[in-house]
Amino acid sequence: MAKDMQIAVVGSGYVGLVAAVCFAEMGHDVICVDNDERKVAALQGGDTLIHEDHLPELLNRYRNTKVRFMTDLAEATRESQAIFIAVGTPQSETGDADLSYVEAVACEIARSINSYKVIVEKSTVPVYTNEWIRKVMERNGVARDLFDVVSNPEFLREGSAVSDFLHPDRIVVGSDTARAAAVLAEVYAPLTTGAYYTNANLIPGVCSVAAPPVLLNTSTKSAEIIKHASNAFLALKISFINAVSNLCEATDANVEQVARGMGLDSRIGPKFLRPGIGYGGSCFPKDVAAFRSVAEQLGIDFSLLTEVEKINESQKKRFLSKVRSALWTLRGKRIGVLGLAFKGETDDIRESPAIDLVEMLLAEGCSVAAYDPAAIKRTEEIMPASTTLRYASSSYDAAQDADALLILTDWQEFATLDLTEMHKALRYPIVIDGRNLYDPSVMLQHGFTYLSVGRPAAHPIHNLRRQPVTS
Repeated sequence: MAKDMQIAVVGSGYVGLVAAVCFAEMGHDVICVDNDERKVAALQGGDTLIHEDHLPELLNRYRNTKVRFMTDLAEATRESQAIFIAVGTPQSETGDADLSYVEAVACEIARSINSYKVIVEKSTVPVYTNEWIRKVMERNGVARDLFDVVSNPEFLREGSAVSDFLHPDRIVVGSDTARAAAVLAEVYAPLTTGAYYTNANLIPGVCSVAAPPVLLNTSTKSAEIIKHASNAFLALKISFINAVSNLCEATDANVEQVARGMGLDSRIGPKFLRPGIGYGGSCFPKDVAAFRSVAEQLGIDFSLLTEVEKINESQKKRFLSKVRSALWTLRGKRIGVLGLAFKGETDDIRESPAIDLVEMLLAEGCSVAAYDPAAIKRTEEIMPASTTLRYASSSYDAAQDADALLILTDWQEFATLDLTEMHKALRYPIVIDGRNLYDPSVMLQHGFTYLSVGRPAAHPIHNLRRQPVTS
């Protein structure tokens, strides 16, 4: 029977907060540390700070009991057996990951260590980071037998991070000592033994008592590379299908039929073969750049990743050209925009292609009315409302009297709009869908000019005049 453990999680962002509440859900006692006093106070009061399914439920269940929030890393270090570092590793101008926050945490742990600890890299870091953490500890006078450094990368998707944590495809533990590997095995035992899946009120997901997740033990360097390689490969799949979508548009083929034909091949699979306006978020852009940078530093030609980045950047420009082709000129046009987050079911706008496109439209002289179910507040912090940018209260408000409606984020609610009401709201019934949420034939039946990605455009006769719409 697995026993409860004392765990510290340093950082309360997406990874840190999700890890903290999920470790508590697994039965452990957790201290979540952040140096931002306002964030700590908000979390102690029950504010999750981010939009994530199941997170409010777990925070309410465990805050200030199984999960304590504090700013004192020294106290958390002394009380914990395993310390998970989940601080930010932002991208530098050269593409490298900025590891200064990781280093600062390691120094503080070194000053406070009082017994054997396992220090766990949970942030996405380049290969050799474990060696640098080890050197920092030793330079600060910590005896080698008082700590081990383990790499335990996360593979969470924003919007489903809690269920991904508790129902993972695999749990990767990179360790160079049996002692440290045993501690991490104990941490994850509620999942790997299937014990967690016997709980009556468990978070639902794909794992079960009969099919628990796999624990994969590797070296620390292998684990570090697994994370970057996984994200780079997924970004490659997205960029590949986007390049294929451009070929489909040039030949009047349908990229969704092509993607289905590819995805049925068990060697390829259907996931991440959805074309669109490009990838974004906190992981893919940063991780691709960091992986390429590490390869260059080691003398490895990984120019394939440079092409992945080029395709991703050009996809947004191609979509803007699609908007221009539908409207002829852009200056003075009123554009309704659905979606600001980089993907649906999250409020994260980091590296969001939707934000980039809004900025492009404004630069072209358009006025924009934008709506997102969760990301408006975050967007307003970097793009305040103005005479040319308005934040709408609903999808239909964004479309009201617009010359065209753009769908830029794949929120589920955008895929179930009342098309009759949307037709009435728009000045011209033109929809340009960057996420392929609708069937072109259905849009044509409702009287829309409909443009999407990698599929033939749908143009009803006399589309620029309002037509009677029959359901």
